[in-house]
Amino acid sequence: MRTSPTLLVLAAGMGSRYGGLKQVDGMGPTGEAILEYSIYDAMRAGFGDVLLVIRKDIEDAFRDAIGRRLEAVAPIRYAFQELDSCIDWMTDSPPDSKPVSGTDLANRSKPWGTAHAVLAAAPHLDGPFAVVNADDFYGPGGYQAVVDFFDTTAKGSPSAHCLPGYRLGNTLSDHGTVSRGVCEVNDDGRLVRIVERKEIGWKDSHLVDAADGNFEVSPDAPVSMNFWGLQPSVIDEIRPRFREFVDANRDNPKAELYLPVLMGDLVSEGGATVDVLTMDEPWFGVTYPEDKPSVQASLKSVVDQGMYPSPLWG
Repeated sequence: MRTSPTLLVLAAGMGSRYGGLKQVDGMGPTGEAILEYSIYDAMRAGFGDVLLVIRKDIEDAFRDAIGRRLEAVAPIRYAFQELDSCIDWMTDSPPDSKPVSGTDLANRSKPWGTAHAVLAAAPHLDGPFAVVNADDFYGPGGYQAVVDFFDTTAKGSPSAHCLPGYRLGNTLSDHGTVSRGVCEVNDDGRLVRIVERKEIGWKDSHLVDAADGNFEVSPDAPVSMNFWGLQPSVIDEIRPRFREFVDANRDNPKAELYLPVLMGDLVSEGGATVDVLTMDEPWFGVTYPEDKPSVQASLKSVVDQGMYPSPLWG
C-alpha cells in the first residue's frame, strides 16, 4: 500500500455550461490549465503520484493538450470513466437487483457523477488519496492540510476522512448562480451533514439559495468544493450505494451520484468521520465562459506574488 497519497483529478466532465473542454483550456500566464497548478501544489506538499480520470473519447485531445507535458514532469496515470464503468452487474445481477441493460444507458449522455468517477479509479488506488476537480484552483494550503491529516489524525483510523472547507463567499461566480455543498460542523470540527444548495447567488445584498425559496446562507459558511482526503476504505462504502443509485435512477438520464451527498450520508449513518479543515485561501474556478478572464487574472496575480514560477514547469 502506498504511504504517500495519490492525487485523484476528476477531468471527465463534458463542460456543457462552458461550451468545451475547460479541463485543458489555458488559464495561466503561459497557457497552463488549472489542473496543472493542482498537480504542482500536490507534488510539493508530498503527494506521491497523480491519477487523472478522463473519458476515452477525449483521451487523444487531453494528451495532446497537456497530458504529455504532465507525464514529463510528474508520475501520471489514467483511469477512464464511461457510462458503463463499474456496472459489473449488467449481465450477472444479484437476486434483488434488475440488470442494467443497453436500453437503460442509451438515454444517458454522460456518466453517473463524481462518486462514480471515484469507483472508476478504484482499481488504481491502493492507499490514501485526495479528490479534486480539474477546473478548480484550491491553493497550496489545502494539499498540505490533507497530507498533514493523513500523517496525524488518520493514522490507525481507516474510516477517518477529511475535506478542506472553503468560505462560501470566496467561491462564487460573477456570471451566474452556483451549486455548493454547505457544511454543518460540530464543536470538534467534524462534519455533521452537507446541505446541497443548487442556486446560490446575491439578492439585495443577501446571499441566498434561489432554489429553496431564497433561503439565506452565510458567506462565512464552510463549503465542500469537491476536495476530499479519503482513505481506501471508502471504496467499499461507495460500491453498494452506487448499485442502489443506478437501480433507482435507471429511467432518469440526468441523475448523478455526487460525492458530497454520499459522504454526508455516510457520516450521518455513523460509517465514517470527516474532519473539516478550514481554508482561508481564495478558491476560484471556471463554470461559465465569462469566468475565464477573471480566472486568468487571478492566476496571474498568484504568479506575480511569487507563489508559482512562470512557466510553471520551467
